[in-house]
Amino acid sequence: KDKQGYKNLVKLVSIAHIDGFYYKPRVSKKLLEEHKEGLICLSACLSGEIPKKLLQKDYEGAKEVAKYYQNLFGEDFYIELQDHGLEGQRMTNPSLIKIAEVLGIGLVITNDSHYTKQEDALCHDILLCLQTGKTLQDPSRMKFPNDQFYIKNADELRAAFKWMDEEKFNEAIDNTVKISEKCNLILDMGKSILPYYPIPANHTAESYLDKIAREGLVKCYPEITPALEERFRYELKIIGEMGFAAYFLIVWDFINYSKKNGIPVGPGRGSAAGSLIAYVLGITDIDPVRHNLLFERFLNPERVSMPDIDVDFCIERREKVIKYVSDLYGEDKVCQIITFGTLAARAALKSVARVMDIPYAEADRLAKMIPAIPKTQIDDALQDGMELKKLYDSDEKVKELVDLAKSIEGIKFNIGTHAAGVIIARDPLIETVPVLHSKEKAVITAYPMSDIEKLGLLKMDFLGLRNLTIIDNTVRMIKEKYNIDLNINRIPLDDAPVYEMLSKGETDGVFQLESSGMKTLVKDLRPSVFEDLGALVALFRPGPLNSGMVGDFVQRKHGRQRIEYQHPSLEPILKDTYGTIVYQEQIMQIAQSLAGYTLGQADILRRAMGKKKPEEMEKQKEIFLTGAVKNGVDSKLAEQLFETMTEFAAYCFNRSHSAAYALLAYQTAYLKAHYPVEYMSALLSSVSSNQDKIQLYIAECQKMGINVLPPDINKSKADFTPDGNSIRFGL
Repeated sequence: KDKQGYKNLVKLVSIAHIDGFYYKPRVSKKLLEEHKEGLICLSACLSGEIPKKLLQKDYEGAKEVAKYYQNLFGEDFYIELQDHGLEGQRMTNPSLIKIAEVLGIGLVITNDSHYTKQEDALCHDILLCLQTGKTLQDPSRMKFPNDQFYIKNADELRAAFKWMDEEKFNEAIDNTVKISEKCNLILDMGKSILPYYPIPANHTAESYLDKIAREGLVKCYPEITPALEERFRYELKIIGEMGFAAYFLIVWDFINYSKKNGIPVGPGRGSAAGSLIAYVLGITDIDPVRHNLLFERFLNPERVSMPDIDVDFCIERREKVIKYVSDLYGEDKVCQIITFGTLAARAALKSVARVMDIPYAEADRLAKMIPAIPKTQIDDALQDGMELKKLYDSDEKVKELVDLAKSIEGIKFNIGTHAAGVIIARDPLIETVPVLHSKEKAVITAYPMSDIEKLGLLKMDFLGLRNLTIIDNTVRMIKEKYNIDLNINRIPLDDAPVYEMLSKGETDGVFQLESSGMKTLVKDLRPSVFEDLGALVALFRPGPLNSGMVGDFVQRKHGRQRIEYQHPSLEPILKDTYGTIVYQEQIMQIAQSLAGYTLGQADILRRAMGKKKPEEMEKQKEIFLTGAVKNGVDSKLAEQLFETMTEFAAYCFNRSHSAAYALLAYQTAYLKAHYPVEYMSALLSSVSSNQDKIQLYIAECQKMGINVLPPDINKSKADFTPDGNSIRFGL
């Protein structure tokens, strides 16, 4: 009925799944008594406690049970009547009405709705077959007696209850409205609820963040220039004013724990790499000043929204970080997030074929007529001229199969655990969201990510990245073999052998650069500076590749196409990308430089251009043109610039993410170029369960002049290991 009722319902559902699960989730009456406040209770379908007693011809027992629930819930307990034409309901309904009259309990008419519409009955039947591993032809399978288990309107219910006194029927229907009116739950949406970070005495979150950030600033920069100090103070001020100091402390803490305990952490991910505060705290490892990254792309003071710092961890030790967070904030406040698997087009068709007892070979043949492209729907394969369409029109059995497959296509079919999402709550989770056990017996939310975010709970992405494990293992082997303590985050970014290797397209095993298409682009571009690697990460996507801008970029780098700037102010912004707008941040800088936008306003413009909402675009265009003309830009040129920015905005990428992932790509390339035996050993170990990858990387070793020796019971270890200038196969 209200917030207290919601909390109690969440607790009951959670306890039923976590502690009471035995074939089904269960709660005891004692638990119900403890968590009854704010709840409305109905007596249930034929499987309910009261109807079961009546089916056993135990009227007095049924009345006692009804009395118990009446005492527990008072006027919030109702006797429920259903009529789907079942014999059991014909037997129990008169007695249920009598119990309600004798005890003065309200009656309510419902339908036992297992699907939405009457025509969904067959779809429901198919799903039952899939759940129980049966076929539609199996006479002993679990099935519903008819097609009446859908959401009925008042007229349909009146027809079903034609045997019932009209006054009594109307009273029971009116009670559905009364129940609805009793329910006045309003959840707090959109308000961020951060967990309590244990701040040292005599500090606020803001003052403690200032302290540790200042310490980090001194470590990261030998000379603190006025511009650097200004940016440092500005970012701290914005973070404090937006109320996110505690958020930064929470992230800093678990990353600090990881680094202190030798758990590899990625240099950054997403727009967070644009924050100087994140860099000096060690949350990211790429210098935003050196790489021209923008804070406002990460945290916009003119558009308040929760910051989002996603973190890559070593794939083998990510769970240790989650365990640390769980221990720090409490196991009852930390858990992972549910995902719902849906039946895609091919899977839906094969599933229906299975319950129709169609041979697998035939089902597989038909399924392969649906294009193997993500998000393809069955209807896409039923266009004129397509093979499946021809069979659909000529074969009744195929038509039936396809129509049934369409009815279950996209249905949520199973649950899983989000690959990265972790909730860190302020209060015990069962105060806010229901939880349950995953297949692996981990506690997960029953709400998906989108709902979790609406409730304002802190969601962190703890991503496992194989390449961090490879780098860590390589560095360890370098120490063992050469006694060198290599700090991978302090290697020079202008190493000639690295760029020489990349320019030859020798990128097998190099993060982000090893696909065949990327190899071609790398060879065409021949990267010679770190900025080129960031551009590669940003450009190798369908949008830029299909637009022609990638070809222009390559031609301009090699002087085969003239670099022209529509306005002199564009040169310092676009010089690193050869006059091409590659990054979203460049759009923001152009708006700032030419039209007088603040970077916060420019981020709003960037979003508008990306989403292409007509009303917002018109508004932004007027602001841009007015500002540009005010700054002395010709109005026609200003209009041309706006159109150019809009065109490129569709393909632009986040510079912060590109720079962070370019750094990881460079680090893996550096190790491959300078410590090939150690790097390839770690790389091979990381794909030990993938025969195709092992063959690919062994072939790469041979190209590099590295022998891969067979396993030896006396010399081999579990994984691939260096053996002199060769690599020894692991056991």
